[in-house]
Amino acid sequence: MNEIFIQAKKAARSLVTSEGNKRNEVLLRLASLLRENAGQVLAANALDLEKMDKSNPLYDRLLLNATRIEGVASDTAAVASLPDPVGRLISSTVRPNGLRIKRVSVPFGVVGVIFESRPNVAYDVFSLCFKSGNACILKGSKDAENSNIKALELMRRALGLRV
Repeated sequence: MNEIFIQAKKAARSLVTSEGNKRNEVLLRLASLLRENAGQVLAANALDLEKMDKSNPLYDRLLLNATRIEGVASDTAAVASLPDPVGRLISSTVRPNGLRIKRVSVPFGVVGVIFESRPNVAYDVFSLCFKSGNACILKGSKDAENSNIKALELMRRALGLRV
């Protein structure tokens, strides 16, 4: 587990200096990969659904279909179109002695999120964290294990990392 935190911290350091347009390219690539690999995403999700009783209230949360996948891809692309929050001037003031003080938005560094039975959350959190220059550690439930593994594969491909 320590190795995950060490790698996330390293990723956060490189994201701080990454250019907004490069982050947007990754998000648009992820949206495209999600659309291109929708069949594989649905197949992974079907494996997760097989293990859950349809009467379980979590079943609908776990369920992905073509419409939901398109929604996730559209949301990911929409995040890419948002203004770059990194380095945004929030406020500025000049003190009586001439000292200028500026508040500028900066990334948190690493964001950790635990979620259950909602494979779409992996994409949502990744997109928002990545756009804002933050690394993220995602912990999904066993219910969505195959869906989350496929999501991680697509994210790694979007980042240009080995799968």
